[in-house]
Amino acid sequence: MSVLQASFTLRGHNPDVLSCIANLSNDEVFTPPDFASQMLDTLGAAWADANDGANVWANPDVTFLDPFTKSGVFLREIVRRLTIGLTLQIPDLTERVDHILTKQVFGLGITELTALLARRSVYCSKLANGPHSIAKSFTTEDGNIWFERTEHTWGGGKREFRANPLTCEEIAVHTNRKCIYCGAGEGDYARGDELETHAYAFIHTDEIKARIAELFGDGMQFDVIIGNPPYQLGSDGGTRDVPIYQHFVEQAKRLEPRFLTMVIPSRWMATGLGLNDFRATMLNDTRTRVLVDYPNAAEVFSEVGINGGACYFLWDVNHDGCCEVTSVWGGEKTGPELRQLNEFDILVRDARALPILHKVIALKEPSVNSILARDKQFGWTSNFTGFHDSPKAGDVPIYYIKSMRRQIGYIARSEVSKSQELVDTWKLLVPEVGSGRESEKTGVDLVLGPSRMAPSPSVCTQSFLFFHAGSEGEIHSIRSYYVTRFFRFLVSLRKITQHATHSTYQWVPMQPWDREWTDAELYEKYELTDQEISYIESRIRPMVIADE
Repeated sequence: MSVLQASFTLRGHNPDVLSCIANLSNDEVFTPPDFASQMLDTLGAAWADANDGANVWANPDVTFLDPFTKSGVFLREIVRRLTIGLTLQIPDLTERVDHILTKQVFGLGITELTALLARRSVYCSKLANGPHSIAKSFTTEDGNIWFERTEHTWGGGKREFRANPLTCEEIAVHTNRKCIYCGAGEGDYARGDELETHAYAFIHTDEIKARIAELFGDGMQFDVIIGNPPYQLGSDGGTRDVPIYQHFVEQAKRLEPRFLTMVIPSRWMATGLGLNDFRATMLNDTRTRVLVDYPNAAEVFSEVGINGGACYFLWDVNHDGCCEVTSVWGGEKTGPELRQLNEFDILVRDARALPILHKVIALKEPSVNSILARDKQFGWTSNFTGFHDSPKAGDVPIYYIKSMRRQIGYIARSEVSKSQELVDTWKLLVPEVGSGRESEKTGVDLVLGPSRMAPSPSVCTQSFLFFHAGSEGEIHSIRSYYVTRFFRFLVSLRKITQHATHSTYQWVPMQPWDREWTDAELYEKYELTDQEISYIESRIRPMVIADE
């Protein structure tokens, strides 16, 4: 057996080196080989369906691009499949592999290191034209896997004048600028040559088609774009992460491939900083043919924590209709179900929940949102400390969370400058950050954290949202409703991470606050079947009202 043959026939033997590479962070995540293969299986099936049964791996003219290659796993697996599929068209193995690598498979490295890794993985050499490369026609070291350092383009911010410490002359400086393409902060990512900029070439351009032509030649058109883009950038001094994967999806669509398939975080389905427009675009794009969702991202990336799960989608430029949606949770596969993605403003991840939601919505009852306070209803953030421990005349209690403990302080009523009309109401305080991680792991969870009653008068910090009512009896009724599985199930449909915001409660209907609510009453009111009840109770754990 030749060395060239061995490089393809030995791939299936364990361990596969690309399955052993540790991820550097949860920003740029290496794709496991088996998962990359699953995505390519989905692509192959869709190509055959759209092309009268044709085998994409037996077509010497199909071109593939991974515009954010890291380990080269997608390109390597594509090369392996084409090497088998093109045996009849190009019988000579050396000629066949050279044709695939020089004419069909292309990539953009996201860093210098990953570009070298990808070339080593695909060409069996860090130099595409090196003596050990299995490609024989390249004249450059990069081959078809390109990388060059790209800089951010700073915009916005403020222009200020400061004294030069050496000359005492006033000089103009810019502060708080951000990259106009990815939103990276200049303070975090304006770096010297010794550090990566993380300014990814694929999204740092207004003319992606022209940029691709510069890199790979005029008239270059990719039939398939595939990969796993960077997910986020740290911003605001490291206090929060800003998603960027949506920019890669949008840019890839501008290249107008025949098929596009990517693995991305699932948070876009219901939440995510700055993702509202992207979510609307994804839900309304009828070219999305397949969507496979993993609420527990560990089922895809076992060593990386990705809140809200992960998914991959297959976009077909010629498809116009419903999408095949599959959910995989704890190894249990639901679907594929043909669904209209834009039925609601967010995506209900599990199709088994839809009949229940339809029954609730059909009654057209107002939402409990109408009695639920907004974020920072009284204006104070979670780290607010402008209160004291002992009450004074004219004070009202203020409820807050510090060091994971719920506590009560006191503040002068005159210090309440926002939402004064809500001070003299009874309240059911509910934590803004609730349960969620157990659901990702097992599919069964409490969904929300324990509530706490706050008598009138009272206020709270951003640590809590709260339901408000005019009497203690009404708050007791609301609290009994809050702990039902029915209530928390409807919240779970919109709650994709640990954060339970105001909009998370949108689908929970109002009830008369004249009784202690039970699941049995609610199941009967909404005419749920035994199967639907069983489904709710398989997903939502019982909650008891804790003593205060």
